[in-house]
Amino acid sequence: MGRRSRGRRLQQQQRPEDAEDGAEGGGKRGEAGWEGGYPEIVKENKLFEHYYQELKIVPEGEWGQFMDALREPLPATLRITGYKRYPEELAWHTNLSRKILRKSPHLEKFHQFLVSETESGNISRQEAVSMIPPLLLNVRPHHKILDMCAAPGSKTTQLIEMLHADMNVPFPEGFVIANDVDNKRCYLLVHQAKRLSSPCIMVVNHDASSIPRLQIDVDGRKEILFYDRILCDVPCSGDGTMRKNIDVWKKWTTLNSLQLHGHLISPLSLQLRIATRGAEQLAEGGRMVYSTCSLNPIEDEAVIASLLEKSEGALELADVSNELPGLKWMPGITQWKVMTKDGQWFTDWDAVPHSRHTQIRPTMFPPKDPEKLQAMHLERCLRILPHHQNTGGFFVAVLVKKSSMPWNKRQPKLQGKSAETRESTQLSPADLTEGKPTDPSKLESPSFTGTGDTEIAHATEDLENNGSKKDGVCGPPPSKKMKLFGFKEDPFVFIPEDDPLFPPIEKFYALDPSFPRMNLLTRTTEGKKRQLYMVSKELRNVLLNNSEKMKVINTGIKVWCRNNSGEEFDCAFRLAQEGIYTLYPFINSRIITVSMEDVKILLTQENPFFRKLSSETYSQAKDLAKGSIVLKYEPDSANPDALQCPIVLCGWRGKASIRTFVPKNERLHYLRMMGLEVLGEKKKEGVILTNESAASTGQPDNDVTEGQRAGEPNSPDAEEANSPDVTAGCDPAGVHPPR
Repeated sequence: MGRRSRGRRLQQQQRPEDAEDGAEGGGKRGEAGWEGGYPEIVKENKLFEHYYQELKIVPEGEWGQFMDALREPLPATLRITGYKRYPEELAWHTNLSRKILRKSPHLEKFHQFLVSETESGNISRQEAVSMIPPLLLNVRPHHKILDMCAAPGSKTTQLIEMLHADMNVPFPEGFVIANDVDNKRCYLLVHQAKRLSSPCIMVVNHDASSIPRLQIDVDGRKEILFYDRILCDVPCSGDGTMRKNIDVWKKWTTLNSLQLHGHLISPLSLQLRIATRGAEQLAEGGRMVYSTCSLNPIEDEAVIASLLEKSEGALELADVSNELPGLKWMPGITQWKVMTKDGQWFTDWDAVPHSRHTQIRPTMFPPKDPEKLQAMHLERCLRILPHHQNTGGFFVAVLVKKSSMPWNKRQPKLQGKSAETRESTQLSPADLTEGKPTDPSKLESPSFTGTGDTEIAHATEDLENNGSKKDGVCGPPPSKKMKLFGFKEDPFVFIPEDDPLFPPIEKFYALDPSFPRMNLLTRTTEGKKRQLYMVSKELRNVLLNNSEKMKVINTGIKVWCRNNSGEEFDCAFRLAQEGIYTLYPFINSRIITVSMEDVKILLTQENPFFRKLSSETYSQAKDLAKGSIVLKYEPDSANPDALQCPIVLCGWRGKASIRTFVPKNERLHYLRMMGLEVLGEKKKEGVILTNESAASTGQPDNDVTEGQRAGEPNSPDAEEANSPDVTAGCDPAGVHPPR
């Protein structure tokens, strides 16, 4: 197949320019080959049009505009990382489709810019409507947040940015627990989150509809963890994504929505079960956003109405009409019908024949009681239509928790009640519909007291695990308590207070006494610790108290890496660029202030000698011992032409030179900010060519060789470089970052 395919391409390339293109689409390929040679999918679906015209979700007179917009490619949008350095105008909209951006030779440099800046975490390419749910969560830095169906992670990164609204606070009090049921997609989620270098994110792998209820330690006693904000962006049929997912046109059927809402295995919908589980774990006064990229009321208003009905007043829809000025949206509808895949309509549950009960469920219909329906205020839901602002289709509902869910309102329980009483404990609807044994962590334990959602688990629970769990070790859960899918994760091991590994680090970098050393962890229980990670104290609390309940895929940011032959120096660990902005406020030694010209040299040359740097930089470096250093650029307000944002880089002070340990895309970002256009890279010399360096003449010095003769450290040893824990943030300048 490979040879035949290459042969066909070769024949096409060798055809005369004036040859007639008889094949379908041939002329198109000849005029603009970069557009691709695949036949266009016909953007027609009569059943889709019939369904939504009948439901009247589009205002009268706008149907033609609605369909025309759906047939147009979705314009590319991007979001600048808000907490890093840019104050306003954070989201940008282009009139170009993603396909044109990728394929057009005229936009090649712009596309490379987008890819590079995305990898370094400075921008996120995210659909415009996808940015709405995190904005409506109204996140504050102290909020505890759960993202229930987080992959691929664009909304998660938005939430992380909101936590770090104040850049002067390295450890916000809040955190994000990002969950996804798909193990492989969890690693995509990790990749997205890692770009932002936050110590306040944890990625876990669970079924969102039965995600475990976690505990935290509060003043020596165990308490249930309730979240201040929950994002419930549920799996859906995705008919709002037709502009970018062209396959939806030919695959769309009402059966997709019906199966997501209810089926034979479970009498409650997947979407409703996830939303119910989220509502259970939401703190009173907290806010939960339910969203889908579907326009179908079966997946939208029907789920919200069912959730409100069974909450019995514990939840209410918030009026957010004034929270996003400028956004055009349609209010939620209060009446809708249900259609089968063969086009048969039903207006209420009583009319559905018994043979259809496995496909159609009673929760798919609007409530019959007019007063109850009016009290729900379904018009407060937001439906975004594609033709109003040139976007995709979307649905959002914002729920506020006023009190405990009705099945959680229990009388205070006595300690040590009988087994019979425990067995008769009431379960939540989300637990009852799983069709499998309930997770013991969701049952009422005799160690819980209090009423409603303010239950407290006392320290007696710790006695059950005494002797079976090492202090500070948060390993993967035992297989008996939870099935492990996908890759087996390494444990998370917190560094003990008396570990001899830390004092040399503390002394070498003159760490401030306020440095939270208890939040340092590693990923191994045996052998040398090669990487040190940092989490916030709140996530440390979550990890230590729930290691047997949840499968943690990743958490923390890398702050130190063991250096090759590190024992030769005063400290065996060098700084990692990934965590430098978190560490920097605590470091009081080995800091060199550099000029903008120094930064240019350090980022474009592998191992520049001291003589290439400014005299001020040399005077600071000459008295320092060899080893890891911090390179800090402070903007000069008196020089408006200079870069006006601070830069912190990891470096290495050698015998006669300085090198930076900064991943390629990040160094390209800083060079762009200083007005330099990157033209190429000389890999042997480790030199990045810019428009300035190209204008100069002469061969670059072979700094790498001379520096190594002068006693420079080599690249990290092969074992560390090949470790899955090593990222580009620990790579030296000349080592090619992983693709």
